[in-house]
Amino acid sequence: MKVGIALNMLKKDGHSDASVVAEHLALGDLAEPLGFDSLFALEHHFTGYAMSPSPAQLLSYYAGRTRRITLGTAVIVLPWHDPVRVAEEIAFLDVLSGGRCLFGFGRGAASVEYEGFRVSMEEARPRFVEAARIVVEALSHDSFAWDGEFFKIPRTSIRPRPISHPERRFYASSVSPESAEIMAKLGFGVLVVMQNEWPKAGEAIQQYRDISISVGHTPRPPIILMNISVAESRQEAHERAVKYMARKFDSIDAHYHFSDGHLASVKGYEFYGNMAKTYSKMKDEGHRQKAAEFYVKIQVVGTPDECVQQVEELHRLTGLDHLVTEFGYGAMPHEEAELNMRLFAARVMPVLQRDRAFAGPASAAPASGAPVSGSTDIFVPA
Repeated sequence: MKVGIALNMLKKDGHSDASVVAEHLALGDLAEPLGFDSLFALEHHFTGYAMSPSPAQLLSYYAGRTRRITLGTAVIVLPWHDPVRVAEEIAFLDVLSGGRCLFGFGRGAASVEYEGFRVSMEEARPRFVEAARIVVEALSHDSFAWDGEFFKIPRTSIRPRPISHPERRFYASSVSPESAEIMAKLGFGVLVVMQNEWPKAGEAIQQYRDISISVGHTPRPPIILMNISVAESRQEAHERAVKYMARKFDSIDAHYHFSDGHLASVKGYEFYGNMAKTYSKMKDEGHRQKAAEFYVKIQVVGTPDECVQQVEELHRLTGLDHLVTEFGYGAMPHEEAELNMRLFAARVMPVLQRDRAFAGPASAAPASGAPVSGSTDIFVPA
């Protein structure tokens, strides 16, 4: 199994933005020396929820500081950008990194970000599909032209040309069943930000696989992104997880405003509107604690041995072959995030990378399993 890290640069009270970025860059600098296989950059804007507005720019920085690890985006939000420019950035990064990149795409769910880019959220889904097709076309042909609903592009060429066919390593995040169908038909792999019981995630991944096969694509194993809290004692790992994942809840609604229910009336975002009832209860401490406990149960939390066992179960249920981890979530102090990361790298990651139990065939279908108790409508984005 491949194991990577993602950098989620959440603002911290009493700290400058620059100091927060510096702390996460330091975690990123540890990825290759500690033996991680990949490093992923997020995209968010305007609120400090995750201060990484340009994934390709951040990964270009690491392309020059690393030699081995894969560099990935989780994700580039296509409706906010000119797809020609996205294709150029991908091609250039492919050259700069020596072909070490893979690219995840999404359509975003924060109205503050759509407003900032002056794009209608009701156009998000068709814009995503059209932009994705343009990026693939631009990268897979020496020249191309496009006449679509949102983009009219004269014959042009992306230069420099990419060196490794990055369009064959495209993934997309999927939350709703409709999104899973779109990703499958585009021929993209699926990138899952873990926000549900693992058996339900496995069912959604199997749906994606079935659709992919039905339209003539060979589905790839999913990439799954989740938080890690590992410590020598179960209690320490759990207490850290509850403390900082609860803070993550606060930052999520401050950025997405799920609790006000506004997405229920936005075309293409009705699925997100269903979460309003859950998030509106977060002001109640009892409900907030219950939600945090549920979220902790669907992440990887415990001693090193327990973490290995949990990832083994996740592998069985979902068929993943690439786990992307976060260690410094919820404005966790940098020193604690680094200890979390180093212990995982020393005691958990070697087993995941080398034990044959985690090297199942790429075509393995997800297995069924019992649901996690205490299910709730929680969505915690990257």
